[in-house]
Amino acid sequence: INDDLPPQLYAYSAVQMKPQIFDWLKLLDTNVIIIIVLMILVASINMITALLVLIIERTNMIGILKALGSSNTAIQKIFLYKAAYLIFQGLLIGNTLGVGFCYFQAQTKLITLNAESYYLSFVPINIDWGAIAIINIGAFIICLLAMLLPSLMVSKISPVKAIRFD
Repeated sequence: INDDLPPQLYAYSAVQMKPQIFDWLKLLDTNVIIIIVLMILVASINMITALLVLIIERTNMIGILKALGSSNTAIQKIFLYKAAYLIFQGLLIGNTLGVGFCYFQAQTKLITLNAESYYLSFVPINIDWGAIAIINIGAFIICLLAMLLPSLMVSKISPVKAIRFD
């Protein structure tokens, strides 16, 4: 563009004119990644705890299934299916609430900002379905992989002790 302009004029890009805005946006991207990692970590820990509680509550059932000849792998699959169901249910509820709130903000602009500080008068929302799908699939896989460790606890349970367990 500068080649087509008269010599006394010069074109500047938005990045050159307001670099602080773009630095702020880069900082937001970093914050988003940190928040997503922390959310997945917390979700994994909660799911591990939930699965351990399920296993402890079902110790008698595990002992009976082992006594009847079920393999450790078959019993582990039962708990992994239950964990997958809980993860899916949590993602469904969380996405419904999160996307619903984002849609509400996009339509009503309920949350406002100080325009002098943020260069915007409201919180803009852009719902990126591809990113939502990738985050959900990633969270589902990571949480399910985290469930493999507690499900190995099933192999440590002795049928005799489990049936007597109260």
